[in-house]
Amino acid sequence: MQNIDLICVGKLNAAYYAAGVAEYRKRLGGFCNFRIIELPEATIADKNASEKQIARALQKEGEAILSVVRKGAWLVALCVEGKQISSEELAGLLADRAGSGAGDVAFAIGSSHGLDDAVKRAANQRISLGRITLPHQLARLVLTEQLYRACTINAGMKYHK
Repeated sequence: MQNIDLICVGKLNAAYYAAGVAEYRKRLGGFCNFRIIELPEATIADKNASEKQIARALQKEGEAILSVVRKGAWLVALCVEGKQISSEELAGLLADRAGSGAGDVAFAIGSSHGLDDAVKRAANQRISLGRITLPHQLARLVLTEQLYRACTINAGMKYHK
């Protein structure tokens, strides 16, 4: 069974996000070995942080992300400059990886400040969930649902219309 990891910086603080993610996580269990790895957000003491302070925090978060990616996993960075893909294209990505013999896939969602450039450079692929700005907690829910949708597409189920 394919390993799919969702590496996230920060916790889900709202119960409604957590409930949605938990539901799709449960559903994904029938299709893949799905795990969510939550990493702590780097602390920025100053509410009016400078770009340098934010860059240091992102670097720390980026190092943590890269340290937990499974060896040989296809790393996908979710970032605003990534390519927008359809549900069918996401299904194709998962199917291609599963069929390659190196099927592990890891998706990285950064903190509210985004992802460190080192993660983006290390990524095999960059995708965007759209041109709108989503809170990173909502992005986690949307991606989890889309992973479930992609798995149902690959299984030939009727969930995707």
